[in-house]
Amino acid sequence: MSKIQEIDEVDKKILSILMKNAKTAYTDIAKKVHVSGGTVHVRMNKLQEMGIVEGASLNVNHERLGYDVCAFLGIYLDKSSMYSEVAEELEAIPEIVAAHYTTGLYSIFAKIICRDTNHLRDVLHDKIQRIKGIQRTETFISLQESINRPIELSED
Repeated sequence: MSKIQEIDEVDKKILSILMKNAKTAYTDIAKKVHVSGGTVHVRMNKLQEMGIVEGASLNVNHERLGYDVCAFLGIYLDKSSMYSEVAEELEAIPEIVAAHYTTGLYSIFAKIICRDTNHLRDVLHDKIQRIKGIQRTETFISLQESINRPIELSED
Protein backbone atom coordinates (compact mmCIF):
# COMPACT_ATOMS: atom_id res chain seq x y z
CA MET A 1 0.00 0.00 0.00
CA SER A 2 1.41 3.41 -0.90
CA LYS A 3 1.86 6.06 1.79
CA ILE A 4 -0.74 8.40 0.26
CA GLN A 5 -3.37 5.66 0.68
CA GLU A 6 -2.51 5.39 4.36
CA ILE A 7 -3.65 8.93 5.12
CA ASP A 8 -7.24 10.10 5.33
CA GLU A 9 -9.06 13.33 4.49
CA VAL A 10 -8.26 14.86 7.90
CA ASP A 11 -4.55 14.30 7.29
CA LYS A 12 -4.86 15.85 3.81
CA LYS A 13 -6.68 18.90 5.20
CA ILE A 14 -4.02 19.38 7.89
CA LEU A 15 -1.24 19.07 5.31
CA SER A 16 -2.97 21.47 2.91
CA ILE A 17 -3.28 24.15 5.58
CA LEU A 18 0.35 23.79 6.71
CA MET A 19 1.72 23.71 3.15
CA LYS A 20 0.12 27.11 2.58
CA ASN A 21 1.41 28.50 5.90
CA ALA A 22 3.66 26.35 8.08
CA LYS A 23 3.28 28.84 10.95
CA THR A 24 -0.42 28.06 11.38
CA ALA A 25 -1.06 27.09 15.00
CA TYR A 26 -2.35 23.57 15.61
CA THR A 27 -5.33 25.08 17.48
CA ASP A 28 -6.28 27.13 14.40
CA ILE A 29 -5.93 24.05 12.19
CA ALA A 30 -8.08 22.05 14.62
CA LYS A 31 -10.90 24.61 14.32
CA LYS A 32 -10.80 24.50 10.52
CA VAL A 33 -10.70 20.69 10.37
CA HIS A 34 -13.16 20.18 13.28
CA VAL A 35 -10.85 18.12 15.48
CA SER A 36 -8.94 18.84 18.69
CA GLY A 37 -5.50 20.47 18.81
CA GLY A 38 -4.18 17.23 20.31
CA THR A 39 -5.48 15.30 17.30
CA VAL A 40 -3.61 17.64 14.96
CA HIS A 41 -0.44 17.11 17.00
CA VAL A 42 -0.83 13.30 16.93
CA ARG A 43 -1.60 13.35 13.20
CA MET A 44 1.49 15.47 12.47
CA ASN A 45 3.68 13.09 14.46
CA LYS A 46 2.22 10.18 12.46
CA LEU A 47 2.88 11.99 9.16
CA GLN A 48 6.48 12.60 10.24
CA GLU A 49 6.98 8.96 11.21
CA MET A 50 5.59 7.90 7.82
CA GLY A 51 8.13 10.16 6.09
CA ILE A 52 5.42 12.30 4.46
CA VAL A 53 6.41 15.38 6.49
CA GLU A 54 10.17 15.86 6.53
CA GLY A 55 10.55 18.91 8.74
CA ALA A 56 9.67 22.52 8.07
CA SER A 57 11.35 25.27 6.13
CA LEU A 58 11.45 29.02 6.09
CA ASN A 59 10.81 30.93 2.86
CA VAL A 60 13.26 33.81 2.59
CA ASN A 61 13.18 36.64 0.08
CA HIS A 62 16.75 36.33 -1.21
CA GLU A 63 16.59 39.65 -3.08
CA ARG A 64 15.99 41.54 0.17
CA LEU A 65 19.15 39.94 1.51
CA GLY A 66 21.16 41.13 -1.49
CA TYR A 67 20.98 37.97 -3.61
CA ASP A 68 19.51 39.35 -6.84
CA VAL A 69 20.25 36.51 -9.28
CA CYS A 70 18.39 33.23 -9.47
CA ALA A 71 19.68 30.91 -12.17
CA PHE A 72 19.08 27.37 -13.32
CA LEU A 73 21.94 25.26 -14.52
CA GLY A 74 21.76 22.31 -16.85
CA ILE A 75 24.76 20.08 -16.19
CA TYR A 76 26.11 17.59 -18.71
CA LEU A 77 28.18 14.79 -17.16
CA ASP A 78 31.00 12.88 -18.83
CA LYS A 79 29.21 9.69 -17.74
CA SER A 80 25.91 9.31 -15.91
CA SER A 81 27.66 6.89 -13.56
CA MET A 82 29.48 9.92 -12.10
CA TYR A 83 26.22 11.39 -10.76
CA SER A 84 26.77 10.52 -7.09
CA GLU A 85 30.29 11.96 -6.95
CA VAL A 86 29.27 15.14 -8.80
CA ALA A 87 26.15 15.58 -6.64
CA GLU A 88 28.28 15.31 -3.52
CA GLU A 89 30.61 18.06 -4.83
CA LEU A 90 27.65 20.26 -5.79
CA GLU A 91 26.17 19.88 -2.32
CA ALA A 92 29.30 21.54 -0.89
CA ILE A 93 28.60 24.73 -2.90
CA PRO A 94 26.34 26.95 -0.75
CA GLU A 95 24.95 28.91 -3.70
CA ILE A 96 23.33 25.75 -5.07
CA VAL A 97 19.97 25.54 -3.30
CA ALA A 98 18.49 22.59 -5.24
CA ALA A 99 19.70 19.92 -7.64
CA HIS A 100 17.84 17.18 -9.46
CA TYR A 101 19.02 14.08 -11.33
CA THR A 102 17.03 14.30 -14.54
CA THR A 103 16.14 12.71 -17.82
CA GLY A 104 16.51 14.60 -21.08
CA LEU A 105 19.39 16.78 -22.20
CA TYR A 106 20.97 17.33 -18.79
CA SER A 107 22.06 14.82 -16.21
CA ILE A 108 21.57 17.33 -13.41
CA PHE A 109 19.43 20.45 -13.22
CA ALA A 110 20.35 22.84 -10.41
CA LYS A 111 19.03 26.08 -8.94
CA ILE A 112 21.60 28.69 -7.91
CA ILE A 113 21.15 31.89 -5.90
CA CYS A 114 23.87 34.58 -6.24
CA ARG A 115 24.38 38.22 -5.29
CA ASP A 116 24.87 39.38 -8.88
CA THR A 117 26.08 38.16 -12.26
CA ASN A 118 29.73 38.53 -11.23
CA HIS A 119 29.10 36.25 -8.28
CA LEU A 120 27.29 33.80 -10.60
CA ARG A 121 30.24 33.83 -13.01
CA ASP A 122 32.65 33.12 -10.15
CA VAL A 123 30.53 30.22 -8.87
CA LEU A 124 30.31 28.75 -12.37
CA HIS A 125 33.97 29.20 -13.24
CA ASP A 126 35.70 28.68 -9.91
CA LYS A 127 33.48 26.03 -8.32
CA ILE A 128 31.09 24.18 -10.62
CA GLN A 129 33.03 23.84 -13.86
CA ARG A 130 36.08 22.56 -11.99
CA ILE A 131 34.25 19.51 -10.67
CA LYS A 132 35.61 16.29 -12.14
CA GLY A 133 32.94 14.60 -14.24
CA ILE A 134 31.18 17.76 -15.42
CA GLN A 135 31.53 17.99 -19.17
CA ARG A 136 29.80 21.35 -19.61
CA THR A 137 26.97 23.48 -18.29
CA GLU A 138 24.16 25.60 -19.66
CA THR A 139 22.89 28.53 -17.58
CA PHE A 140 19.42 30.06 -17.54
CA ILE A 141 18.93 33.27 -15.54
CA SER A 142 15.46 33.70 -14.09
CA LEU A 143 13.96 37.11 -14.78
CA GLN A 144 10.96 36.61 -12.52
CA GLU A 145 9.36 33.81 -10.54
CA SER A 146 5.70 33.63 -11.48
CA ILE A 147 4.58 30.58 -9.53
CA ASN A 148 5.92 28.99 -6.35
CA ARG A 149 3.34 26.93 -4.53
CA PRO A 150 2.82 23.57 -2.89
CA ILE A 151 0.92 20.85 -4.70
CA GLU A 152 -2.79 20.74 -3.91
CA LEU A 153 -3.82 17.49 -2.29
CA SER A 154 -6.90 16.03 -3.93
CA GLU A 155 -9.78 14.93 -1.79
CA ASP A 156 -10.46 11.65 -3.61
